[in-house]
Amino acid sequence: MSSQTRNVRYETMSYMPDFNERDQEAQVNYMIRNGLIPCIEFDQQGVTFRENSRMPNYYDGRYWTMWKLPMFGATDARQVMQEVRECQRNNPKAYIRILGFDNIKQVQCMGFLVAKPSGGYY
Repeated sequence: MSSQTRNVRYETMSYMPDFNERDQEAQVNYMIRNGLIPCIEFDQQGVTFRENSRMPNYYDGRYWTMWKLPMFGATDARQVMQEVRECQRNNPKAYIRILGFDNIKQVQCMGFLVAKPSGGYY
């Protein structure tokens, strides 16, 4: 049972049981089969906060840093998961997520967290 005070949720998939790597690959293959472009992002804090301004509707941490470029040529999940592992090696204390973008509508259609720092919120 998880502590409700540390039960921060990331994206819709975080309300499901934790994905193992096989589950993550299945989600990425679903993205690719449906014409979505996988993209990897990371962030040190993983949550929105207010530090630089108290203006209405201003929050720091809304935008995560993109790992390299969106993976336009990805044909299977193993390519994407290899990039996730590389991102983890270079950013061991970061939250990492995979997003699926629709390049026609120019919107994010799905996303889920694939890694979090040890001791981090989830």
